[in-house]
Amino acid sequence: MPSADVLSPSARERCPCGSGKRLATCCGPLHSGEPAPTPEALMRSRYSAFTLGLHDYLLATWHASARPRVLELDESTRWVRLEVLDQGQDGDQGRVHFRATFREGRRWGVLEEDSRFVREAGHWHYLDGTPSVTRLKPGRNDACPCGSGRKFKSCCAR
Repeated sequence: MPSADVLSPSARERCPCGSGKRLATCCGPLHSGEPAPTPEALMRSRYSAFTLGLHDYLLATWHASARPRVLELDESTRWVRLEVLDQGQDGDQGRVHFRATFREGRRWGVLEEDSRFVREAGHWHYLDGTPSVTRLKPGRNDACPCGSGRKFKSCCAR
């Protein structure tokens, strides 16, 4: 019998991190307290937490030396796509270079960041990152920024 992730999950069951797996077997266990095995897994679970509004998880996975007291997020931001561009780990230090596409109302943007992670007591934590934000202006016939492979006019522009 094939595993649960071999069967194609519906869009509602799919993990927001873009792995193609079900949330329940991808980032869901990390959101429930299972330690992330790699910096990339932690970064993907944090991205999923942003999309799902899991503020407590985001704060808990931030390194204590850099954790904000309050997490102020723009509730109008809708995260739609994650691309991991590079990642690596050297002992208890890790890094992930990623690109995350988002939508705020009718405006589109891309957050690109080189993130640093540190492992303490067997748990990876987000330390900090160097972000840059670029605004997008997709045309009707351009590929949709959400990554669906369809034209913008047939996808998110509706």
